[in-house]
Amino acid sequence: MQPRLIVFTDLDGTLLDHDSYSWRAAKPAMARLGANGIPLIFNSSKTAAEISELQSMMGLRGPFIAENGAAVVIPAGCLGNAEEEVVHVGRSYEEVVRTILVQRESGAQFRSFDDLSAEQVAALTRLSVTEAARAKQRLATVPLVWDGTEEELAQFRAALELEGLKLVQGGRFWHAMGTFDKAEGARFLLKRYQEHFGEEPIVTIALGDSPNDQCMLEAADVPVVIRGVNSDQVQLPSSRHAMRSLKPGPEGWNECVLNLLFEYGYQ
Repeated sequence: MQPRLIVFTDLDGTLLDHDSYSWRAAKPAMARLGANGIPLIFNSSKTAAEISELQSMMGLRGPFIAENGAAVVIPAGCLGNAEEEVVHVGRSYEEVVRTILVQRESGAQFRSFDDLSAEQVAALTRLSVTEAARAKQRLATVPLVWDGTEEELAQFRAALELEGLKLVQGGRFWHAMGTFDKAEGARFLLKRYQEHFGEEPIVTIALGDSPNDQCMLEAADVPVVIRGVNSDQVQLPSSRHAMRSLKPGPEGWNECVLNLLFEYGYQ
């Protein structure tokens, strides 16, 4: 029996070009997924506001995972939901902010999104000011720019761990957050899809480009590492048989997804 496929994907540097945020090169594979009714689930450090807007621009509508697993959003009309469902995971934004500010008082050198205006975030990310404002609408994770030394960064990370938080490297920023990860949101949605599809076999595909995606990739049936700035730091056990793209960003994403669709018999 041909399995049902579910695709979980990171955005920045993976489906979206790292510099221009364009997904044009991935359109052929995205269209093939849509034609075959295969769910494409964004699993990103982006906020729910950002992802909702991006889905709208792409003409997509479906469940997604925001802020590295902090929230799972299932829109009305998806997976049998009559109304939008938002499931929160882990510590609140306010708790994380309080903790990192204590570390700043002890000498930690960083600039968080709370320290930066929408204009400053836009300058760092090449987002528009409007897009940057959406990026500042956080639920549970705090992106930050580290301005200290590597040794001080290690001390900062250790101090956060003592407080039940962790520091994760993304494609562009460090993220202070609770002890959840992208895999938790993926597992939650997989369970919902299993309930929705019944006894049909499901194969999960996950695509990412940075250490921030490691847990999501490890949890998938088919992990795909997209070539990028930090992709060499993503090391999966040889037993996982990870696929690695030759091209970066959406070009690599497109080739890998098309190859996998062919492999599983989808036209």
